[in-house]
Amino acid sequence: MITDSGGMQKEAYFFSKYCITLREETEWTELVESKVNFLAGTDKKEILEAYRRIPRKKKDFNNRLYGDGNASEKIVSLLDSHLQ
Repeated sequence: MITDSGGMQKEAYFFSKYCITLREETEWTELVESKVNFLAGTDKKEILEAYRRIPRKKKDFNNRLYGDGNASEKIVSLLDSHLQ
């Protein structure tokens, strides 16, 4: 995916897709550190270089940077255990 949208950077991660971000910085630094999001700015050479940095072998996106999707169940369970 290629985008300049902050939201789309995170959506790419949720769909297990690499992202090239057409910005100089991002609020989602953890995605850059995990090498699933590549900052490129708007320079053609930098965009092509970001593309070349994308691994040819698909990365495992299961490292759960944002949890496992079960937060509400865990909260209800915790509240339920305190009410008994």
